[in-house]
Amino acid sequence: MSRTTVIAALAHVLPENRVLSSDIEKQLAETYKRLNFPQGLLYSLTGIKERRFWDRGVTPSQAAIRAARLVLEQSGVDPSRIGALISTSVSKDFVEPSVASLVHGGLGLDEKCINFDIANACLGFLDGMNTACLMIDAGRLDYALVVAGESAREPVENTINILNSPAVDSKTFHANFATLTIGSGAAAMLLCRDDLAPKGHRIVGSVTRAATAHCRLCLGQRDQMTADAPAVMKHGVTLALKTWQAAEESLPRWSDSTIDIYIPHQVSARNMRLLCQTLGLTPSKAHLNFPFLGNIGPAAVPITLSMASCEGRLKKGHHAALLGIGSGLNCTMMSVLW
Repeated sequence: MSRTTVIAALAHVLPENRVLSSDIEKQLAETYKRLNFPQGLLYSLTGIKERRFWDRGVTPSQAAIRAARLVLEQSGVDPSRIGALISTSVSKDFVEPSVASLVHGGLGLDEKCINFDIANACLGFLDGMNTACLMIDAGRLDYALVVAGESAREPVENTINILNSPAVDSKTFHANFATLTIGSGAAAMLLCRDDLAPKGHRIVGSVTRAATAHCRLCLGQRDQMTADAPAVMKHGVTLALKTWQAAEESLPRWSDSTIDIYIPHQVSARNMRLLCQTLGLTPSKAHLNFPFLGNIGPAAVPITLSMASCEGRLKKGHHAALLGIGSGLNCTMMSVLW
């Protein structure tokens, strides 16, 4: 449990290009016709109207650098004081070097600033925050920068090509369907000791639980992802309930009545409805953006948190619950006092 770490600054960047679900389905018209699928299936099953793509050639590290520069400008902190740079993206420029090293170099950070990637599917950013908290609370460093730059263009466009093959049957289509829901975006967060940012937002603590018996339900590559979406939803929400119950036991004031706003990792309308019903959450407390951003992986939680703050919905004194479920399966819930 964190006692001294706060969020000093937070920023997000959204890509310039909007990609409608209806446009994706137009590209799949022949497959839809052959498999007897109705146009509008993508939106009706997920509630996602559109997602964002970066311009061609924009890499995950470049997207993360954009968000990081906004955070540094917003905070006014000298970059030389940053002791750790943690990249949490699923999307990567290369297998090696790390995305963190590319962001570190792009920002011109000090040679004493350690840098590394943390990869844990859609929980990566929350894991990055927890790791930064541990280092800051231990007195190892003053400031840590956590970033995520997600790019959906390559896997979505490659999946469209796969699904347009005359050999694709209904089973293959459904196995690849989840890839069509992902989107792009970038986020960056500066964390530090509370005395360095008196107006910072305190990270109260977090709880994590695993259900790795289901580790093969969602398998992702750089250019493709296959998933048993109904099973991921079923077992993911079951795991979320166990994590919620553990949070009730270990985190102060953790209940639907005392939480002001939910900042969830979000993939579809169906998932959110089932999550709220199973955990007993007030749906109106959830800040949602999946209808126009899709599933933006580990960047979803920080982007949603940043958007809620920018839009004035997240206010000083609010108790925010960050909810993350990622393939693996793993779940983390974090308490933040804004």
